[in-house]
Amino acid sequence: MRKIILAGVALVMIFMLGFGAAAYYCTYRVKVSANSPDNKSNEKEIIYVKDEKKTNEKEEDIEDEILLYKNRNKDKVEDGKNEPPSVTPKDDFAPLTVDVSTLSIEKKSWYFNPKKNGVPSGAPEEIKVLIKKYRGYYLGNIEDKTIYLTFDEGYENGYTGKILDVLRENNVKAAFFVTTTYINDNKELIKRMTDEGHMVCNHSTTHRSMDTIKDEESFNRELLECEKNFEKVTGIKMPKYFRPPMGEYSELSLYYTQKLKYKTIFWSFAYGDYEPDSQPAPEYAKALIMERTHGGGIYLLHAISKTNIEILDWLIKEWKDKGFQFKSLYEIQ
Repeated sequence: MRKIILAGVALVMIFMLGFGAAAYYCTYRVKVSANSPDNKSNEKEIIYVKDEKKTNEKEEDIEDEILLYKNRNKDKVEDGKNEPPSVTPKDDFAPLTVDVSTLSIEKKSWYFNPKKNGVPSGAPEEIKVLIKKYRGYYLGNIEDKTIYLTFDEGYENGYTGKILDVLRENNVKAAFFVTTTYINDNKELIKRMTDEGHMVCNHSTTHRSMDTIKDEESFNRELLECEKNFEKVTGIKMPKYFRPPMGEYSELSLYYTQKLKYKTIFWSFAYGDYEPDSQPAPEYAKALIMERTHGGGIYLLHAISKTNIEILDWLIKEWKDKGFQFKSLYEIQ
């Protein structure tokens, strides 16, 4: 009887050791289809061995950002105010492998066709196909009454603090696209943006037209320097969302951007708010924005605009009264 009990214990121990090993390493089999010249599908099997102690790099970065936010703002988070981004996106990145010499270097400038009465802005079909190929967005889900509020920050004009005040008072989160110069000149504002749960995203280092950069190393430097300086100031990783300065790009620049695991963020609404000395009248701006409001819209406002800070509180409340909700770019698909 004693021998039987000992044998049973031994079997249990072997099973537990085997289960532990299986939990530590797991094998993922991915079927990859490659089309042959005669259009027949050839299957290759690629085996990945993944250490379960490590998580997906992209998810890990975002979780670190949320954790750091909570540690900095424990009291605020506990009372339900200024919640950090709650969505950890799946890593849907699948880098394209292309012959770079075949990509167009023709300069393109982003534009959209504004609509009224809740109809989403349009764009040429070939442009929509192009940006989608390289993980570019100008709209979210148009079936939802959702707004993605974004601000471009090339330099500080004295209004960003007030913008942050209004966003906090209305419990709205936004995305701020910043340059390297802006980061280094406005470190406290950058920290406040992250502390209050906003996304701080990449707007390049020198604010140049990205289509003019043909060399990949030089192109990468524009984004990576901005990342590095943001991390130095905040201690967290910069979200992988990029807005090309002036909305200027080429197929090659879109390719380089997605190769760095970035999504390119254009917009479905913008207006002439970017000249500090030639600001639109507040009532005109209110009427224009509401006339062109649509579901799934990515709204671009410039933080240097006096008009924008004058109308922002009214605008947010008006959108909410009409049933719109604000979402993070983390949620865009």
